[in-house]
Amino acid sequence: LEMEGNQITLASLEKGTDNPAFSFEGEKRHYEDCGGPCSESQEERREGKGRFSSYCRKALQPASKAKHFCKAHAKVLRRVVLGLLGVAYLCYFIAACYLNFQRALALVVMTAVVAFFICWDIFKKHCGAKVLLLLHPIGKCFRKSWQWLKWLLWVALLAGLIVWLALDTGRNPEQLISLGGFCFLVLFLFACSKHHGAVSWRAVFWGLGLEFLLGLFILRTTPGTQAFQWLGDQIQYFLGYTTAGSSFVFGNTLIEEVFAFQTLPIIVFFSCVMSILYYLGVMQWLILKISWLLQVSMGTTPTETLSVAGNIFVGQTEAPLLIRPYLTDMTLSEIHAVMTGGFSTIAGSVMGAYISFGIDAASLIAASVMAAPCALAMAKLVYPEVEESKFKGKASIRLSSGEEQNILEAASNGAAASVALVANIAANLIAFLAMLEFINATLRWFGEMVDIEGLTFQVICSYVLMPVAFLMGADWADSPLVAELLGIKIFLNEFVAYQQLATYKKNRLMGLEEWDGNRKQWISERAESITTFALCGFANFSSIGITLGGLASMVPQRKGDLASVVLRALLTGICVSMLNACLAGLLHVPTEVGDCAMFFSTTNFSSTSYTMYTCCKQLFASSVLQNGTLSFTGSWAEQAESVLWLTECCGHYNHTSC
Repeated sequence: LEMEGNQITLASLEKGTDNPAFSFEGEKRHYEDCGGPCSESQEERREGKGRFSSYCRKALQPASKAKHFCKAHAKVLRRVVLGLLGVAYLCYFIAACYLNFQRALALVVMTAVVAFFICWDIFKKHCGAKVLLLLHPIGKCFRKSWQWLKWLLWVALLAGLIVWLALDTGRNPEQLISLGGFCFLVLFLFACSKHHGAVSWRAVFWGLGLEFLLGLFILRTTPGTQAFQWLGDQIQYFLGYTTAGSSFVFGNTLIEEVFAFQTLPIIVFFSCVMSILYYLGVMQWLILKISWLLQVSMGTTPTETLSVAGNIFVGQTEAPLLIRPYLTDMTLSEIHAVMTGGFSTIAGSVMGAYISFGIDAASLIAASVMAAPCALAMAKLVYPEVEESKFKGKASIRLSSGEEQNILEAASNGAAASVALVANIAANLIAFLAMLEFINATLRWFGEMVDIEGLTFQVICSYVLMPVAFLMGADWADSPLVAELLGIKIFLNEFVAYQQLATYKKNRLMGLEEWDGNRKQWISERAESITTFALCGFANFSSIGITLGGLASMVPQRKGDLASVVLRALLTGICVSMLNACLAGLLHVPTEVGDCAMFFSTTNFSSTSYTMYTCCKQLFASSVLQNGTLSFTGSWAEQAESVLWLTECCGHYNHTSC
């Protein structure tokens, strides 16, 4: 092939012939075609562009210098900005406290907590090594004496516990039943242990001790009770903001009358908030602090501890994501602990839904927090460590902070992720309630064949699980209903059980008669508290598939290991919730009824309430009818309007005095 005119052929390329378009002659022909002025206009354009770019560079010089200055002095500028923000917050804090200290009390507590942890981090960073060096001789001496000192400590703790129980249960002997149930469940789990001789009693006793101390602080001390009650109230107020979004989308009528539009949007809102907190690193920080406390006290590995601590806030499939890179190398005991943590607690998102039912928010929060150390302790009792963990000497593990680029993306992703959860809950409710009705219809049909009327799944559960409910501390009269709710929770799910518990609570607060013929309409306040703790966990048979599916998707090569421990973890999770319930029964303080005479003198008797029911029962008990004459005993005898109040009570409740 040869060159023809200006065409380039294969032969010309092989010979290395130049392209005439790039030769001097080509340039000349191009100049002639342009007629000369073309090149001048191009030069002018190039000069214009050069001048424009020069102007741009001069204009951008201050910005470039500012950027360079910020990079060179980034640390100083960061400190200046943080200092200004700190001064601004300090001014705001002082103003809030000066104007109304009582109103600003919550702000004071939150500020004190944040300030403590900031000071602790600064102290640990700058002085931690020096302090450890100074304390090294003391620590060495302490370790030498620990062999006999730990027995002295255990004896002192045991003696203190026995004395406290003797004094405390003397006033309320029914608390001893809850204590007996607690001991029975621990012994039962020990009997189910995989390796009896390998149990780490340090983990077991520390876990149960932390659970007891948390329960004592939350349920018995005034600061603990007030703090968790305040926290529960704030969560209720916070979840109330869901109405703004759901009413706009669905309308006020639907969110007031239809369960799906009333409760399920709360899960969307809560999931969105949790996603934002994860993006900001708040959740990771909180989970790390809790896991550090559990790890140091119980001697467990950081992987299993971190997952169980995460279960306080997130669900059974989300918490293992915190330790996803480490699941492959975890031992069977560690995997069992991870599963047990998931079965023993509930997710923060569905907690919002239960609160919206009317379940006590403080009790739900307390149950989730108390379940973490108990779940870890019982997991190590049922499936002790017999392998060599790769994470035994690891001080800590790294947590990822998500892939979102900004806070808006985090909020959007959180809301979008909740759609699957909402759909799953709605589908499960439809399926399980329909299945329950079908099972009840079938059982009624079989019962009628042998003249047994009203045989249902709930009735069977109330008889089978009634001893368990009684051991947890429920009164014998309340035990059938508590057992029924336990059966629904274990064999169906806790969502349906909490709905039924909310109905019982609503009936009690409305002041309905306790018995409607042979049917009990509500359970006592003590039984309510025990049941709230007993139902607080994902330990039901439908959760087995969720747990296996979630974990198997992260470590598909360990499906066999996961399946081998899941039933043992389910049993442990069920018992952990029951142990929490026993502790709630042991530490429950009955609500004191106020001055009933004062209550009657200020009420109009147009509607009933639990206080009215209680006071009317007191009035009925004090009334004596002899020879057609009505009289009263005790303090009611001194009240001139006792007969009038008795008449009003008889208008709402039935009694022989009426």
